Amino acid sequence: MGTRCDLWSVALGFTITVAGISALDPGELAAADAASSVRDLSGPALSPRLSDLPDMPPSASWLLKVTPPPRRSQLRSTPSDRPRGPDSAQPQPDPPSAAFTGQTTFTGITFNGSLPPDPNIAVGKQYIVQAANSAIAVFYKNGTPTGAPKSIYSLFSGTNLTECSSSSVASSNDAVVQYDNLADRWLITQPGDRNAPYSQCIAVSVSSDPTGQYYLYADTHFGDVFNDYPKFAIWPTASNSVYLASYNLGLNGTAIGSDLCAYDRDAMLSGKPLVSLCSRVSDLSFLPADLDGTTPPKDGTPAYFLNIETRSSLRLYRLSPDFMTPTPTVTLSQPLDIAVARFTEACVDACVPQPSTSTKLEALGDRLMYRLAYRVFADHVAMVVNHTVIGGLLNAGVRWYELRPARSSGFGVYQYGTFSPNTAYRWMGSMAMDKLGDIALGYSESSSTIYPELAYTGRMPAMTLGTMGTEAVLQFGSGSQTGNTRWSDYSAMRIDPSDDCTFWYTNEYYPVTASSSWSTAIGSFRFSSCQ
Repeated sequence: MGTRCDLWSVALGFTITVAGISALDPGELAAADAASSVRDLSGPALSPRLSDLPDMPPSASWLLKVTPPPRRSQLRSTPSDRPRGPDSAQPQPDPPSAAFTGQTTFTGITFNGSLPPDPNIAVGKQYIVQAANSAIAVFYKNGTPTGAPKSIYSLFSGTNLTECSSSSVASSNDAVVQYDNLADRWLITQPGDRNAPYSQCIAVSVSSDPTGQYYLYADTHFGDVFNDYPKFAIWPTASNSVYLASYNLGLNGTAIGSDLCAYDRDAMLSGKPLVSLCSRVSDLSFLPADLDGTTPPKDGTPAYFLNIETRSSLRLYRLSPDFMTPTPTVTLSQPLDIAVARFTEACVDACVPQPSTSTKLEALGDRLMYRLAYRVFADHVAMVVNHTVIGGLLNAGVRWYELRPARSSGFGVYQYGTFSPNTAYRWMGSMAMDKLGDIALGYSESSSTIYPELAYTGRMPAMTLGTMGTEAVLQFGSGSQTGNTRWSDYSAMRIDPSDDCTFWYTNEYYPVTASSSWSTAIGSFRFSSCQ
């Protein structure tokens, strides 16, 4: 593939900002060498009201989640190729003051039988919906729960979608919840039966009430291929409005690539029969672009999927689904590789220290962390995303990016940085932007003297490119996780659609030192400039 790169840099102290642009030639927009498919989904069925479901019972035992597929070989090269010194992004040692204020924090879902908890939230105009493993809970924004947590699989009980209501789904993980701001509706999804044939269970609310009924579907076309680590997103273009999904695929314990999929959003919102359009690629751990704000992508804009390709590049695919033709079709672009400053992924093995235990935690530094947040502004569009790297003090820090369109196709790096201001370890991040372009970054923080806690930082557009502001703690930890190295797997930073200013973040922490008694916190803050 022909590649062009433009580089520019601005240095201020220990901060370096580089915009690397790698754009496709017009002749490179042909479909990638990928297997594409049109799939009919099982369903629809109609659920009971979520509020009428039985409460999820407390667990008397716990189950370790299925291990993710092996890390990509291109990030596991020879020892001589592995940089051991400071991150080439020059981690920021002295954050400037940031004008954000905390608003509220409350306890979310607590230990329910599996770890790690995979905590994530969706924020609507009145409610917050949280998912953790196979549990779902609905809160008012003041932290008051509408009821006890429910099992996601119980939504499917009594329907003919048995792959989503069997007993083995009760111990499923990797749930994701989404709020569709333009439709004022909710999406809840998790993998189905943990035994082959594999499937994905998807529920879309009938109304704006997340405690009400849901249209139910099951994607049953994975067969013997395990659909691990699914990530969903909202992509509501005018002509081909879709819900996006990415899956890590495993066959007999071996990673074989990813499915990049689009589901017909209009059909799901209406409870109609559904097809999906998917393309299969050999890379792993993609994130689909997920819309924030009220301005949709320009009609005809392809859906974006991004992952880490090498220690100095990200890889972008563009998926163009077409549900408007009599026979739906999908086209996948050739990959666009975006040059970034070289990094070393954190924690090939567990490396994050905790107090009062010798157990160290995994940081999943081989992948981008949920979400790839996409926003349309008056004069540009932008995506923000992060992953975990070895910082300048050989600890774990958060490498973050803001991507903007490069020339006529693809995206390039507008700004980036590595947030690692001291010797503490920071990992498991999530990012979003408000309507003014302020960026918030939430993450886990731990050290040999700091119990794992929820912290956040952020930046305003007027700040020097590549810098984040001061750090704040959303929820202090008071215990460590012992015996098991898996932590969280992902967290979620969201923007409140009521004001498009307030950020909400969720992640896990431990109230006491134990092997399996995690809790989650949900908290909010905003920049004082955003009204």
